[in-house]
This record gives sequence, structure tokens and C-alpha cells, in this order.
Amino acid sequence: MDDPYHNNVNQQVTEGGEYTYTQDGGGQDGYPYQSDYPPQEEDAASDATEGADDDEQMYEGEYQGIPHPDEIKEARRAARLEARRKARLAGQQQEEEESLPEQYESIMEDCGHGRFQWMLFIVLGLALMADGVDGFVVGFVLPSAEKDMCISNSDKGLLGLLVYVAMMVGALVWGGLCDKMGRRKCLIYVLTIDLVFSFLSCFAQSYGFFLFFRFCSGFGIGGSIPIVYTYFTEFLQMDKRGEHLSWLCMFWMLGGLYASFTAWGIIPHYGWGFAIGSEFQIHSWRLFIFVCLFPALAALVGVVFMPESPRFLLESARHDEAWMILRQVHDTNWKAKGEPERVFTVTNIKTPQTQEDEFIEIQSDTGTVFQRWTVRHMTMLQQVMANIMSLSAPELRLQGLFLVVVWFCLAFSYHGLGVWFPDMIKYMQYEEYESKVRIFHRERVERFHFNFSLVNQIHREGEYIHDKFAEIEIKSVKFENSLFENCYFEDIKSTNTFFENCTIKNTVFYNTDLWEEKFKNCQMENTTFLHPKKGCHLNFQEENDIVIYMVSFLGSLAVLPGNIISALFMDKIGRIRIIGGSMLVSSACTFLLLLSFSQGAVICWQCLFYGASVAAWNGLQVISVELYPSSKRGTAFGILNGICKFAAIIASFIFAAFIGITKIIPIFLAFSALVCGGLVALKLPETREKILT
Repeated sequence: MDDPYHNNVNQQVTEGGEYTYTQDGGGQDGYPYQSDYPPQEEDAASDATEGADDDEQMYEGEYQGIPHPDEIKEARRAARLEARRKARLAGQQQEEEESLPEQYESIMEDCGHGRFQWMLFIVLGLALMADGVDGFVVGFVLPSAEKDMCISNSDKGLLGLLVYVAMMVGALVWGGLCDKMGRRKCLIYVLTIDLVFSFLSCFAQSYGFFLFFRFCSGFGIGGSIPIVYTYFTEFLQMDKRGEHLSWLCMFWMLGGLYASFTAWGIIPHYGWGFAIGSEFQIHSWRLFIFVCLFPALAALVGVVFMPESPRFLLESARHDEAWMILRQVHDTNWKAKGEPERVFTVTNIKTPQTQEDEFIEIQSDTGTVFQRWTVRHMTMLQQVMANIMSLSAPELRLQGLFLVVVWFCLAFSYHGLGVWFPDMIKYMQYEEYESKVRIFHRERVERFHFNFSLVNQIHREGEYIHDKFAEIEIKSVKFENSLFENCYFEDIKSTNTFFENCTIKNTVFYNTDLWEEKFKNCQMENTTFLHPKKGCHLNFQEENDIVIYMVSFLGSLAVLPGNIISALFMDKIGRIRIIGGSMLVSSACTFLLLLSFSQGAVICWQCLFYGASVAAWNGLQVISVELYPSSKRGTAFGILNGICKFAAIIASFIFAAFIGITKIIPIFLAFSALVCGGLVALKLPETREKILT
């Protein structure tokens, strides 16, 4: 029925047709409108309206601008109808959002698990392998780089700290961005940044540039873990997630094996190098960094040919793109299985468009290019921050707190002991070396030609008269309160060699690397330095200690059994039992470290600990991507991985501080963290049969 106040038009005309009155509720303000024609006589108006129906009489209150009571009722009725319409749309949107996880799971089951997932598995595994390689690079090149670039002990600590800080920041930033920009796009950015700056670090001649390039490389590769697990999860059906995410974790182990093996094969044994002038030098450790770029390069090439996550596209209301990718997955898998006739039957995927997407689309049609760029990126930053804040919602707060505790405890003990193991081996080697030092007291050597190397010796109050030291290596030698008179040093290569409180008279140093810092509180009389090798120089003839490379290699290899066991049983016994059981078994293994009185024992217990704890890592990474909804999955995983890096920074300082002092405190800290994390992990919800929300 037509609305009398909005649709009905009443027209009253005088006999002469010179005065017109129109009432239309749909017009401006719903009030009478009088034309500019001149007013007519009162009698004429009365005659025209005489006998009219009461309903058609003019509401006299309209002269004072007061709405008609029926008009007020109609407005209220319209408001109620609009409210009901919005509530109905909101309910429909909520129903569609709730049905999306089940619908997506059904689609992935229809697509099957086959060739496409295995191709993506290899590509993302290489990206994860690149992260594993980067975790070892700095530790392996530092013994050579510190001599090549004159790095002091404090600067060495700064390098390790900044690399971990960069990886922590990278995990936070890229984890949040992949929920807004896309998994594939962010992974391409991450790998590109790592490749560019790692390549530049191969040629950095100064420590400042090397530090900057490694920091930027760490910022890039730090975001790979949150993106890789989020990306791969969204291509897996529910009954395949636990197993195949655990298999994916093996690539981090392969990264450690690759780094250890190449470092072992390149750095100690191939002491080659070349120089362009006196400023630009290339040595074997730089070749090692270059070789470590290969996994990231292969991953980048592979990701370029992979599609975006359809789950992310659906969350971003890009339905057509998501449908095309899902059909590609379906066709690729079933053709590989010999059933090319199977047709992708999904015709429509209903997902609501978010207000955030609409806002960006509206803004993209206005303003200059710079304004659109600014609006998009500022809006994206606001959305990322809003995503981070939304993780504190009541339904996510408690489980998020439990996850933070477990991640921190596991990372603290794992990375702390990861620093403690090689440092403890180095300390044992140092003690063994010191126990074999030869001490010479008040010896007098006159007119003697030293043509053999001096190694691990202390000379106190000796006298060297008319002696010649030529073409030899002096390693770990200290001269204390000694006299050198009329001596000649030529082509000397020294390592950890010092002269303290010595008197040096009428002596010539020709083409040696003995410079001022090697002489402490010494008196020089008529002493000449000709063609000195100033600065730091890498001594290729020095025997590199390959034990550290072997220890890292064996430690990485030891996690293989734990990886296999966790992959086979992740979907059978559940994530919670895997995490809790692995951490508690690892805590028991730490007590065996009290029995480590030799290098062999430390290596043995290290392998046992790594093999037991890797299952907890796998379970924790699986449950972290399954607990959070797709729109927040990368953000949450990035925060958790950033906490992991933060725990590693703290642990590396604490555990390193007790080397050579006591091993009880580091072992107690690791044990306490593992027990605490293992018990808290038992409070986490099981996600074995949970559909991705």
C-alpha cells in the first residue's frame, strides 16, 4: 500500500488555475511548498476547498514547521525496519564466516594431497633451510673474520647480539605484514632482502659494513619461519597438517647440516685468497658465506612460481583468485594421480568483504599517487597494529599466555645450551692446551737461528743475543721480562703472541705482523720496524680447529630421529603429549651434563638433548598455527617467534657468563625452564582434530 506521506500528491487548484498547492512527503522536509504566484482572494480559496474530506485538510502545524504525528510514526517504523535489516545481514555474515572453515576444509579434502603440496613442501622447505643456515653463519665465520677485520671481543659479542635482534624484529614485522599483504608476496620480500645483503656481506672489508649487512640480512630471514608455516598450513587438510608440518621442520635441520658441512669443507682446508691492493681481500670464509646463499636463492626462484594462499585471498574478499588457485591445486593433484577427468565441482565460495578492504578500495580511487600510497600503507600499519591488539581478546588471551611461556622456556633452554656446548668444548680445549704449555726460565740463547715454530710456550727472564728469527710461526707464546739485543726478526707470523716488560735493543723487525699492540710495557732502544704488516691478517698456515664444525654437524644430525618420531606420531597421540613429553624428557637429559668431564661426553649429551627436544619444537610450531584464525595466524606466529629470539638473546649471555666458572647453574636453569614449559604445555588445548578457523 502506498505511503500517504511519501508517495501521495494532493493538488488543489482555484477556478482560475492561478494558485497551486502540493503536499509531498518525499519532497524537501516533507512540508508544504507555495509557489511564487500572487495570492488569490480569500473567497476563491474557500470555494475551492469547500466540502473537502477531512483527511485532505492541511495540517496547520506545518506552518510552524512541526512534523505531522503520522509522519513521526512512519519515520520510527522505517528506523525499526532498517535496524532489523542490518541485524539480519549481520546474522547472515556471521553464519557465512562460521561456515567458511568447514567449507574450506571440504574443498581441501576434495582437492586431495598430492603433487601440488609436495612441490610447495620443497620450495618452503628450502626457505626454512635458508633460515637454518643463517643461524650458523656468524658463528662459523667469526674465528676467521675476527682476524681478517680486526674484530675485538666486545665487537664479536655485538655482532651476535645484533643478528638475533634483527631476526626478532623481522619475525614481528613480517609476521604481521603477511596477514595483510599476503604470504607469497612477503616471503618473496623476505628472501630477496636476505639474498641481497648476505651477498654484499661477502665483500664487506670493514667491520661496520659487515655488521650492517648481516643485520639487514637477519631482518629479512627472520620473517621466514612465521610465513612458511602459515603458508603451508593453509594448503593442508586437517588429517595431514600435523604430519607434514613436522616433516617440514626437518629442513631447518638440513640447514644446520648444510652450513656445518660446507664450513668444515671450505674454511679450514682451503686457505686460499687474493687481494686487490692492500684494501680489498677475499678469503675462504667469504666463499663460505656465498655458498650459504644457495638455499635462499633456490627458494626464491620456487616461490615466484607458487600461487598465493587461497585462504588469505578469501579472507581478503578476493574470491575469484582463490577459486582459480583451488582449482589449480585440484587439477594438479588429480592429474598426477591418473584421474584427469575429475572436475572441480565448487562453484561458489561465500565470504563477506571486510570494512578494512572497502576503506582501502575507496581511498585508492582518489588523490595523487603519493597520497594513495600513503593512505594504503598507513591503513595497513593501523590494521597490523589492530591485529596485534586483537590477540588480547578474552578467547585468545589465556591460550596465548600459555604459548608465550612454553615458547620462552623451550627457546631459553635450547639456545642457552646451544651456546654452552661449543663454548664448553672450547674451554676444555683451552685447559688441555694450557696444561701442556712449556715454560722456559732464565735461558740464555746467543747467535742462534730459530728456523722452527715456537708454539705454546712461556719464556721468563730470558736473554737473546745476536739471534735470528726468520720465516717461522710464533703461536701462543709469551716473553716476560726478557732481553733482546742485536736480534733480527724476518717474515714472522704470530698468533696470540705477546712481549711483556721486555727490553729490546738494536733489533730489526722486517716484514712481520708484530706491531705495537704485541709489546706491553716494553723498552725500545734503537729498534727498527721495516715493512710491517700493520693491522689484522688471516694466517692461513694456522691449524683451524675443526672440532667445532664437527660438533655442530653432529648436533644437527642428532635431531633426525626426533623429527621422524614426531612426524609419525603427531596426528596419532596429539600435539600436547608430544610437546609436554619431549620437554620433560629433555629436562631429564640435562642432568647427564653433570657427568660431562671430557669433550666426547659433552658431544654425546649434546646429541641426546637435541634429539629429545626437537619433537617439542615440531609440536609447538604445529599448534601455534592451528590455534589462531587465518586473519591473525601470521601475526601471532611472528610474535611467538620473536619471543623465541628474545629468549635466545637472554640465554646466550647468561649461559656464556658461567663458562669456566661452574656448570651447575646453567644446567639448573635449563632444567627448570624445561620442566616449567613442559607442565604449562599440558594446559594448552589439543588441535589435532580442529578445523582451521
